[in-house]
Amino acid sequence: MSINFNLNGNDVELDVPPDSALLYVLRNDLQLNSPKFGCGLAQCGTCTVLLNGKPVRSCVIPVASAAGQNVVTVEGLGSRDAPHPLQAAFIKLQAMQCGYCANGIVMSAAALLQENPSPTEEQIRSALAGNLCRCGAHGRIVQAISEAARNHRGDGRS
Repeated sequence: MSINFNLNGNDVELDVPPDSALLYVLRNDLQLNSPKFGCGLAQCGTCTVLLNGKPVRSCVIPVASAAGQNVVTVEGLGSRDAPHPLQAAFIKLQAMQCGYCANGIVMSAAALLQENPSPTEEQIRSALAGNLCRCGAHGRIVQAISEAARNHRGDGRS
């Protein structure tokens, strides 16, 4: 079955089983490495992508659910030459340690900032509640998201 959707600003058409997990299609068929397989049960958040601007767990979403929709992965947020404010802030503040959870955290934060460009620390922590991280870097992660929000609004320092 042919599935069509927009991925990171580009239209894609794939001949894949419609019940294939979106995560596997992104990683195996489209060679995107940012969404990770963690638990496979939509509980850890490492596979988070944006579907029409909302964070979803791609490990449990059938690719058929993406048909005609907009899907964004970390690769679609910014580039090496023009990083998204979140990517720039995470790098500047060295907000990650092992990085396995980074995809899910960045994508959840991107959805938050789209919806609320001036989140409080409590709102940031709430938005990240579904993303498991065992490194203990949450303090720097919250700081990076706050800085990205300030920079994206134009009132932050570089």
